[in-house]
Amino acid sequence: MKRIVILGGGTGGTMMANRLVRILSSDEWKITVVDRDDLHVYQPGLLMLPFGQYRRDELLKPRSSLLDPRVELQLHELDRIAPDESKVFLRSGEILHYDLLIVATGARIRPEATPGLTGEGWRETAFDFYSLEGALALEEKLSRWEGGRVVVNIVDMPIKCPVAPLEFAFLADAFFTQRGLRKKVEMVYATPLEGAFTKPRASAAFGNMMSQRQIEVVGDFALAEVDGENRILKAFDGRELAYDLLVTVPQHSGAAAIQDSEMGDEGGWLPTDKHTLQSLHFPNVFALGDATNLPASKAGAVAHFQSEVLIVNVLRFIEGKPLLPDFDGHANCFIETGYGKAMLIDFNYETEPLPGRFPLPGIGPFTLLEESEVNHWGKLAFKWIYWNLLLEGKDLPLDHRMLMAGKWA
Repeated sequence: MKRIVILGGGTGGTMMANRLVRILSSDEWKITVVDRDDLHVYQPGLLMLPFGQYRRDELLKPRSSLLDPRVELQLHELDRIAPDESKVFLRSGEILHYDLLIVATGARIRPEATPGLTGEGWRETAFDFYSLEGALALEEKLSRWEGGRVVVNIVDMPIKCPVAPLEFAFLADAFFTQRGLRKKVEMVYATPLEGAFTKPRASAAFGNMMSQRQIEVVGDFALAEVDGENRILKAFDGRELAYDLLVTVPQHSGAAAIQDSEMGDEGGWLPTDKHTLQSLHFPNVFALGDATNLPASKAGAVAHFQSEVLIVNVLRFIEGKPLLPDFDGHANCFIETGYGKAMLIDFNYETEPLPGRFPLPGIGPFTLLEESEVNHWGKLAFKWIYWNLLLEGKDLPLDHRMLMAGKWA
């Protein structure tokens, strides 16, 4: 019997396992998912936890409950991969042979990589919301905080969900306003990017919103170290930012096993063909989601669009057919802006976010590059879609390609 091994039981890995097991004959193929634990976290919800908008139990489910019963789930730490031998080595000592490998190991946050960040003041005056523990600790802090200088800082790029830091700043502004604290709070958004976002048009729109809400944007701020005792961020160019409360988006990297196996680049990301999703160096290895080095957003919607292309290319590879270069970098993101509203952006490798209507041209119901209550409800509805449709690998009425219909320059 032949075997497909999927490394990672997160969004991308779960979708691919559930799709493949329905298509491939169980008499010929065994689908195995490897992950370190049986806890699947709805990561978009971590943004909402600090503001009391979600409960912890709403964001967690066992991985085993989300996978088709025909999928084998191996709950072990990944040790290393030997791609030239088509083998995966687990910390338990077990060796998995594969005919085809799908890398969906995601991204890991590394706050310890920034000097001083996890030292004095960590989880007291400095917090992250990219981990469950960090988001819960920040929720407790905000519930009793009485004001001061808040700095939201992105340490480096790339990061998971590039719009999440923006969302945090907007939601914090609304949170402090609704609690009657906004006049007692000074807000700073410090980013290594030139402006508020990577794409010029969206960056200008978000920058204007920041200005209107009296959130100072400090661009080109490359963090060198954190002085937790004196609550100061120090940049490589000598600039310093003082804070009373630091909300950090820590440095990200690929999985340690990818680095240890010498399969990744210097950041631990797997070099991947940006259109076919095949490894650049190992023909029977494919990847999707945050694990790749693609110049696309590391977000769940992107993993979904990639899965539409990857399922076709995996089947074509098995059949000995040429792969299709069909992934265009499509990303689709709701951005919570506070006060019951949200924005929506839709873009790909070549085209930046444009105004318009989505998904139906001229009708919507969602507006692009514009705040609306409908967008906010769309963001909230995504949680149900995620648990009940997306992870099951069901078809959604969205094209994996970015379409220009309904948009205008």
